Amino acid sequence: MRLVSMPPPHGPPQEPQVPPGQHPAPQGQVPCPPPRFPHGGGPGPAPYGLYGPYGPRPPAVVNGVAVAALVFGVLCLVPAAGLVLGLVALRQIERRGERGRGMAIAGAALSSLGLALWTAAFSFGVLGDVWEAIEEGTRGDSVLALAKGECFDSPGGLEGWSADADRVPCAREHDGEVFAVVRLPGDRYPGDDGLAGTAGERCHGLQDAYVMDGWALPATVGVYHLVPSRESWRLGDREITCIFGDRDPRKTLTGSLRRDGTTLDAHQLAYLEAEAVLDAALDASPAADYPEDDLPGHTAWAAKVADALAEEARMLRAHEWPAGAAQAVGDLAAGLEEAEGAWAKAAGADDADTYIEHADAGWEVTDPYVSVTARHALGLASTPPAYDEEAERDTGDGGMKV
Repeated sequence: MRLVSMPPPHGPPQEPQVPPGQHPAPQGQVPCPPPRFPHGGGPGPAPYGLYGPYGPRPPAVVNGVAVAALVFGVLCLVPAAGLVLGLVALRQIERRGERGRGMAIAGAALSSLGLALWTAAFSFGVLGDVWEAIEEGTRGDSVLALAKGECFDSPGGLEGWSADADRVPCAREHDGEVFAVVRLPGDRYPGDDGLAGTAGERCHGLQDAYVMDGWALPATVGVYHLVPSRESWRLGDREITCIFGDRDPRKTLTGSLRRDGTTLDAHQLAYLEAEAVLDAALDASPAADYPEDDLPGHTAWAAKVADALAEEARMLRAHEWPAGAAQAVGDLAAGLEEAEGAWAKAAGADDADTYIEHADAGWEVTDPYVSVTARHALGLASTPPAYDEEAERDTGDGGMKV
């Protein structure tokens, strides 16, 4: 190929045309056109601050792939994707003259760092634990997601040590009922035995606050607990979940066991608070079963029982009871005051025989059956709990780890 110049058109030479209002230029010079301003008037700032040969020119667009690369890099969700998008964005920016080079580089760098961290996590086996904990914590079918007062069914049953749970209304049949959630302090893992001991102690200590009326708790119900595993402890799990369930894995519970201020009326609550004073004293019996083996221990305990009887009678007389229960509660208070005198004599006994004589008299008027009438009048459980030896030997405690 060769370059060919185009000849001028045929015809006589034309005189250059001079626009109106402009003097002809001297011979040999080309007239200068009047100045043109793209925005129509005189000189001034352009609409975009940038001009091209044909007027205002908008700035270059930001590359969308670069934006995506930066987002993936910051979130570190899929680090490989952020790295690939960053490299693609750099190539597109170079070809198209777009903006966003800094975002593409930042996204690729952050994604590279994230990829390295994920690789290290896989190497040490930490990522699997983290992902499992995240999955477990976000699932709604875990005992960990249950709050105090909620009931659930477990696919494996409580004896199957399964943390999976389906929340169900307590009025329906269910495997377990959460009665407390305990938050443990400290950072050091206390060990399997330490956790089990703490869970047993704390859960048993809290069950009376959830079921204030011990007569309403079936003798077949046991206390279970869900404790953190060593792996979940490292991830911040510090909660012990206390659960009621039937000791027989083939049986379920029906109805809520909760008997506290959220389910009791003011009169029932006042009665149970007074009764709890005596229950606490009776539970603090001496380790020696017979006064012959520890007379000082038994007399000291008898003094505590006498004080508790006096306090319970005082609390019962101080409350204003409804008409249908006033007579029954008054009779009960009189019986407690009689029992106080017998236990006070047992507390002052000088020998085991004298102690037994007065303590037996005190037990006759401290017998649970003396409160049946008052309980019935107040709408509380009126059947004394049955404690058999088999139930006493089988505590029913169970521990589960997450």
